[in-house]
Formats: sequence, structure tokens, C-alpha cells
Amino acid sequence: MKGDAAGEGAAPEVLALAKVVARLRSEIVDLEGVAATTAVVERAKGVLMARAGVSADTAYEMLLGRAGERGRTLLEECWIVLGRMHSQPPPGHAPSDSPTAPAAVVAGNESAARASGAPRHLVGGAALRPLLARLADGLATARGGDDVAELLRTVLGGNAGVDAVMIYSLAPAGSLELTGRAGIDEELAEQWHHIPPLSGVAAYEAIAGRRALWLEEPAEDARRYLLIAEPPDRWSSRAWLPVPTDGPPTAAIGFLRTKPGPFAADTRALLRRAARLCAGPLGVADRPRDADAEGTPGAIEVASVQRTLDALAGPAILLTPLRSEAGQVEDYRIDAAAPESVDVAGRRGKELVGRRILETYPTIAGTSLWDGYLETLTTGTRYEGEPFTYEEVIAGVPQRSVYSVRASRLGDRLVVSWIRHDTGEREARRLADMQRLGNLGWAGWSLTTDTITWSDQVYAIFDRDPLDGPMTLEELPQHLLPDDVPRLGTAVERLLSEGEAVDQPFRIATEHGVRHLRIVAEAQTDADGTPVEVHGFFQDLSAQRGAELALLESERAVLLQRGMLQAERALAARLQETLLPIPEQSLELAGLCIDVAYVPADRGVNVGGDWYSAIELPDESALFVVGDVAGHGLPAVGTMAQLRFTTKGMTITGSPLPDVLRRLNTLLLHTASDPSGGASATMVMARYQPWDRRLIWVRAGHLPPLLVRGDRASFLEQPPGTLLGATFDTSYEQAVIDLMPGDHLLLYTDGLVEEPGEDLDVGLDRLAATTLRLLREGRGETLARTLAALCPGNRDDICVLDVHVPDDP
Repeated sequence: MKGDAAGEGAAPEVLALAKVVARLRSEIVDLEGVAATTAVVERAKGVLMARAGVSADTAYEMLLGRAGERGRTLLEECWIVLGRMHSQPPPGHAPSDSPTAPAAVVAGNESAARASGAPRHLVGGAALRPLLARLADGLATARGGDDVAELLRTVLGGNAGVDAVMIYSLAPAGSLELTGRAGIDEELAEQWHHIPPLSGVAAYEAIAGRRALWLEEPAEDARRYLLIAEPPDRWSSRAWLPVPTDGPPTAAIGFLRTKPGPFAADTRALLRRAARLCAGPLGVADRPRDADAEGTPGAIEVASVQRTLDALAGPAILLTPLRSEAGQVEDYRIDAAAPESVDVAGRRGKELVGRRILETYPTIAGTSLWDGYLETLTTGTRYEGEPFTYEEVIAGVPQRSVYSVRASRLGDRLVVSWIRHDTGEREARRLADMQRLGNLGWAGWSLTTDTITWSDQVYAIFDRDPLDGPMTLEELPQHLLPDDVPRLGTAVERLLSEGEAVDQPFRIATEHGVRHLRIVAEAQTDADGTPVEVHGFFQDLSAQRGAELALLESERAVLLQRGMLQAERALAARLQETLLPIPEQSLELAGLCIDVAYVPADRGVNVGGDWYSAIELPDESALFVVGDVAGHGLPAVGTMAQLRFTTKGMTITGSPLPDVLRRLNTLLLHTASDPSGGASATMVMARYQPWDRRLIWVRAGHLPPLLVRGDRASFLEQPPGTLLGATFDTSYEQAVIDLMPGDHLLLYTDGLVEEPGEDLDVGLDRLAATTLRLLREGRGETLARTLAALCPGNRDDICVLDVHVPDDP
């Protein structure tokens, strides 16, 4: 009673604000309920855990699997599980065939329908008109959605086989509300009275798509849509039709049948006509009480006003007063808006349509603007208000703007336009931010009045005190570096005399060093073509120029380094060619046929350290050596030459092969103390005695020789011998093998067999198989060169030496 007494003395706008707050609170509760759907998953998991006795993880996987099989989202599947839980009686209560269960209600309805003897034949064309006339007469007296649904079921039940009708309307939040039903029991209606905006809801898709949906295959439909019933195949066929309106549909009617099979063409036509007839009653029932009544004096067509506003420049809106039961104005609704209408929050044009003034701009209540609206609506006099400041908090940040508003009456509505006075200030702030971020500033020179204007950023660019004022174009060259004066002076002279635009880089000297600037300017001329005004901008490019210079210096260093590497490679290649000549044909030494191949690496600019030697010794025996020096370039070539000549000298003097390796190892270890030394190498060396065909050989960490005898290829068992240049504490031993006519012995470097990411044994097996194949093909005379040629794109140098014992005559 006290609240009523207080309310009677309150102003209408205050009461309207109170109603707005109450409605917004209700909407917040609804939104909190929607937000709480994140807990639906956990609740659905709990249901499955209780029913199936599974763990939480298993329940979650079951929900995911069912959703995937039925083409639904996880949230939709959880919602269905919870809905079925609420529709099923708990253990110990009435069974499914009891009068309280949904199935029993449906069974009772079906039994009553069968007992009534209602015919189930389809409607013919002759019977369509009187049937629709009967429906129209009933709709004229229908009150609310339930009356409409019951009428549809009664009129269409016998002819179209309709057993139940459901009417859903689209709520402002996008959800569906059950606004009418017939043939649906209370429990099922309660379960499906509110449907969130989910995919797979036939009623929602009918409204959104503006098309009828005919669900005639229950099994297939259940995979695509959420079927309303428990169980889902309670109705074998369903039809969901949008209720047509002038604008987008906001309601859909569902016709449910227990009879299976498709809807006949004449039945579909009947249901479409019936839905069209329901547009009037359902529309009137859902229209706001302040909407224009047809034929009311002063009523105007909103669509025509919107078309007029669409052609206007500037902001303007159409306000419809929302009145209380007593006829007092409680609020205004924006029903039309010009495209250039923008409020303080940035909402534009059609985004404003449908909003209420007190909901959107609550601080207007009780102000002179609110009183002006009411006076204009009452008396018809035009309202022109004084500029006022409106503040709105957006995302926690207050936004203020100054407006001047004008309002005029149009019928029983208001046309409101306004001017926003702080637009220039806002644009100025944006321009200042842009200049600061881009490190540029604008400037203007009036040649007729000799006035100059600089933005604040130009003073920062020139490192100039604003108290000194801007400089003239003639004064500008005095601040340039001498080298830049002629170019910029010529450009400025053409700008001032001929009006030719300028885009010129230049440099100035400041207390903080040299700055790289850019001027872009153009001139405005009079009727005679004489420049009268110059405007443009300066931009500081120092940071960009610094980056360019650093990049240029880096490129120069790279080119210099590349040139040095290429020169080094050329020198190393010439040295290698001089020290390691490759014969074009096979050699004959000590009665043996020798084939040699050397292939440098395809990649890189450095020359490798692979080498060979094949010479005849003073006692008519032959020496064969293949080595691989670690590294590339000139150091590797130098070490290769040192090893090659030292090996020749010691073997010619008759030193045993193990002694030769020991001395070479000592030599490399000795050079390691030299700052330019420290090399290491692998080597295989063999001495062949033609008088008994005996081969004595040693190795220092090198790959084993390959012996091909007849149809068999095998790698020789290796004697002890470590890498040259690795350690003083090492020993080298020799091995002996007697060669036979027809034998091939391959000495090679690792480039012939190694591949990145591949085990070495794989490469060795491949070499043995390839060698046997080539010999069977009769390519033994060029075996070394052929093997090297079969390795395209080699990452390392390849050196191959084939020692062949000719067959006996």
C-alpha cells in the first residue's frame, strides 16, 4: 500500500524508469540463466554416471560420441539428456504406463481420437474453401495462442490428420517461447515451453529460414533436429511453418501427426493457408498496446518514414511514445533512424531502431529534453533545446558529448534531430594521435597573408621551440645540410612559382644529431594559376633511414664476405688442380689398370680435402693412396698437399707403410701447435708387388677397401689404425692380401657412400651391390668414374680409385 501511495505521487518518467529497472533486472536473471549453461555439461555427466554407473571421463566421452553421431553440439546433447531426465519418473514412482507419464497421456489422446471416428482422409480441392472459411470464423473470436492452437487442431484434425499443434514465438533474446498448444499434455509443455537459441530446432529454423519444414522420416529427422516428444517418435510426421508477416517472421506453428508418411500436396497447401490466416490473430496478440491501430486518425506508416530518413543527410530518428494504462507517456521507442544517426556510444543507423530512450539513455528522465519531448507531443510546437552535455559510461570509461536537439511532431510520433558539437574536438584528438604515431605533422602557408601554421608535431620534428614560431619556406634551406640545399631549394622554388607539388627527402642538423626528413606539399592557385596557399606535411624518417643504412651495411658485408669466399675457392681449386691432376683415361701401373675419379661437392663455396695418389716406386712396385682431410678451403688443400708429398717421399725411400702413417700422425700433431694448424685426416694406403701379386695395406681411420672377386663383393677386414692428427698414443698395423686375375679393389672417400640421416652400413651395402651390377654390365674399364657419376647432388667431395688386376693372357 505504501509503495502504491508513493507511486501515485511520482512523475510518469520516474515510474517509467522504475519499470525499466525492473524489466532489466528480469532480463539479467534470464541472461544469467543462459550463462549458467556452462554447468549443463557437468549436470549431464552426473546423470549418465548415475544411470550407467560409469566414471566422469567415460560419461563425457559418451556425450561427445552421441553428439557426433546425431550431428549435434555437445551443449545440445547435454540439454536433451537433462530434458529426458526431467520427463522420466524416478525409481519407485509410477511406471511409464501410469496416468502420470507422458506416454500414457499420449496414448489416451490417441485412443480418444480413434473412438471419435474422425476421418483421416486428405483434403480435396473442393473442400478446401469451406474448411478455411470455418477456420477464419473461429480465428475472429480466438483469444491468445492456446485458442488458436485448439482451433487449428479441431478444424484440421479430421481432414489433415493433425493430432497436436504447438505455436512458438521468438523472444527478444533469440530464444523460443511456447505461446500456444493443443493436444500437448502439461508435463511435455512445461518441458518444452522455453527453448534456448540452439541449432537443430525445427521451429527456429522455420522462422530464421522463412520456409516450411516437412519432417516425414522420424529416424532421419532425429539425426538432424531436436524432436519434441518423449519418446521422439511419438509423432511420425511433423510440419513447422513460419507465420508470414510484413517483416521477418517471429512465430512458427507446428502441426504434429501420429500418422506416418509424407504430407500430400493438398494437405501442404491447406496448412500453408491456415498458417497465413493465423498471421492476424497471432500478430494482434503479440503487438504492443501502444502500436498504431488501423485507421486511427494521425497514424503514420513507419516504413514510409524510414524511407524518407534514408535519403536524409545528418542524424534524425522517429520516436513512438509508449503510454501507460492511464495514457501517460512512460517512454519512447526508436522506430526509424537515418543512416548518419550516431549516438555517444557509436551506435549507428539501424542499430538504434527498437531501442527505448530510458533504457538506452536513462539520465534523460526529468531533464528539459524530456519535458520538451512531452510538450511537443502534446501541443505540436517545435522544440529546440539549448546545448547540453550527455555522459554515458561505456566499458567502464565515461564518454561525454555536447548535443543540441530539435524535435517536431509527426502524427502521434516525434521526429528528432540533433547536432553533435564536439565532433571537431574528437577529430582533432584523432589527428594528433595519428601524427604522433606516424611521426609526421602538417603545415600550412598562406602566401597572400604571409601566415604560417604548424601542428605541434612539426615543432618536435624540427626540434624547435614553439615559442619561436614556425619557419617560412624561404628560411627552411638554412637548416639543411649543405649537400641537400640545391635539391630542396629547386623543389621549393618550383612549388612557389609554378605550383608544382613537392615530395622531397632532406636532412637537417639538430642538437640531437642529423635527422632525415621528408616534405610533401602542394599549392592551391587562384584563377590565374598563381599559388596562393601551400599545405602539406613533414615526416621524420630518421629511424627508417637508420634501419636502411644498417641493412645496406649488412648487405655490403655479406657481399664482401661472399667475394672473399669465392676468391678463396677459386685459388683452392687452382691449387687442387695443380696438385691433384685427374687423368682423362685409365692408367697402367705395375701391370694393373687404374681408373680414377674425383667429383667436388655440389654445394658450398669451399674446396674439399679429398685426394689420391697412384705412383710407381723405384723397385717397380706401385703405391696407391686415398685420403680425406677434415675441413674445406685453403687450409684443407694445404694439408692435402703436405700429406701427399710427404707420403710419396717416405715410401720412395723404402719406409714401411705403418712407419709412414706414424710419421704423418706426428707431423699433423706438430702442426696443431701452430695457430693456423690443427688438421686431422683419414687415409688408406696400399703397396702392390707385381712379382707375387701381393698387396700390403694400412689405414688411418678410413673406410675399408671393397674387393670384388668373381660374383662376390666384400669389404676387407681392417687392421688397427686411428685418425691422423688425433693423438700421439696410437699404433698402425698392416694387412696383406694376394690379388688374383680379374679382381677389382676400390679405394674411396666417404662422399661415395654417406647420405644424411642414413646409417653408414646402408651406404656400404649399396656400394657393393652397385659395383657388382656395373661389372656384370661390362662397365669395368670406367668403374670409378661411373660410380662417382651415380651420386648427383653430393654434399661432400667424392674420390674413387679402382685397382683392376687384368686376366692372364
